[in-house]
Amino acid sequence: MLKRTLLLSGLCLLGALPAKADNLLIWTPVRVSEQSYKTTMGFRLPSEWETSAGADLALASTDGEAIQPGSEQATLWGKITKARVTPTGKAQQDASLRIDTLRGSGSLMLSRSRSFILSDSLDLQTSRFVNVDYDAVETRQTSVTATQALKLIYPGTGTSISAGSSVTDFGRDFSSSVGVSQTILPNLNLNAAVTNPLSSGSSASVNVNYRVSW
Repeated sequence: MLKRTLLLSGLCLLGALPAKADNLLIWTPVRVSEQSYKTTMGFRLPSEWETSAGADLALASTDGEAIQPGSEQATLWGKITKARVTPTGKAQQDASLRIDTLRGSGSLMLSRSRSFILSDSLDLQTSRFVNVDYDAVETRQTSVTATQALKLIYPGTGTSISAGSSVTDFGRDFSSSVGVSQTILPNLNLNAAVTNPLSSGSSASVNVNYRVSW
């Protein structure tokens, strides 16, 4: 009860702060349900590398106002981003870090993405990710995953073709995928993908997505 009261008191005090202070303050409180709350707080630093850091806090209670076991969240995070835009494309580099202070886990992700205008009818997107995860309670506490992906986009027809691969722990696990996406209507997309197409354990999926905005 004391922990819940302290958290709610902190939310009330911070709720008096402005939502944005020249866009440098990050403050996003959310009442997830009648008895659960979550907030993201932090700051941004204006520089060539856009830098932000902060914390995610969450808590939930039972009907008797006792704290639900395992509902507490206290995660520290940080991110730096650098983007460069040219007449023929865009390049972006990111580095992000998350630390779960209650469960002793964390992750570090490095990424680089590029987009190119190859011609009037064809665009190209490439991306690379390296993710390092640490979990103190897992048998394999540290894992490293490298992912790369490529996508060809035909803006005039709404068609895109993609391919990607992922390697975990320097070859311990490997997976790949190919897919195609077609825009049928402005808010309706048809997607088809095959995972591990060169393996005997390959699998395929087809789905239709409809997006509604209001």
